Amino acid sequence: MIRNIVLVHGGFVDGSGWQAVYDLLVADGFRVSVVQNPTLSLDGDVAATRQVLDSLDGPAVLVGHSYGGVVISEAGTHPNVAALAYIAAFAPDKGESVNTLIADPPPGAPVPPILPPVNGFLLLDRDKFATSFAGDLPADQAAFMADSQVPWGVDALGGAVTEPAWRTKPSWYLVATDDRMIPPPAQHAMAQRAGATVAETPGSHSVYLSQPAAAADLIRQAAA
Repeated sequence: MIRNIVLVHGGFVDGSGWQAVYDLLVADGFRVSVVQNPTLSLDGDVAATRQVLDSLDGPAVLVGHSYGGVVISEAGTHPNVAALAYIAAFAPDKGESVNTLIADPPPGAPVPPILPPVNGFLLLDRDKFATSFAGDLPADQAAFMADSQVPWGVDALGGAVTEPAWRTKPSWYLVATDDRMIPPPAQHAMAQRAGATVAETPGSHSVYLSQPAAAADLIRQAAA
């Protein structure tokens, strides 16, 4: 049993969204760390993740939500990473980035309401945030998330993976079946390509907030 868990957040949000998952895992005796991505560039976020991994005393499950899946795919080659867990996340192959993965959406898929970049940073349209990102959260919580967005650097979206860790390490994937940011068929396709063990749960892109037990269960499986 792996005792260390490292949680990596995605774009437009920070690591505090992991708290419900964190609480469940800590109650089970895991040592849980949360990476705070600067979200300026993929290289910077990988460096922040590896800094946390360097501090561990043993193997870890490295967990990523959304864009965090790109980060763990690149950072997961770290020797302290024993397994990967993707929570409604991008799982890019070599040379792929968020930009390339979202360039050709499936027919009829909802389009994330990303506003044009301002000074090199992206935000979601506040009025459409709840529907696209947090459709199964209470309205006041979704409104808070919309108003506390972390600007996402365009360099982070363009950052390409060099050697995807899922090619050499076991992976698990939680598909959120009501996701309107990363279409569920795309989640399934990336999970299948990575050879991941797949679980499904009803949930929006904020599935780690709305269904923390499902996320924690997947992470426990990876840790086992």
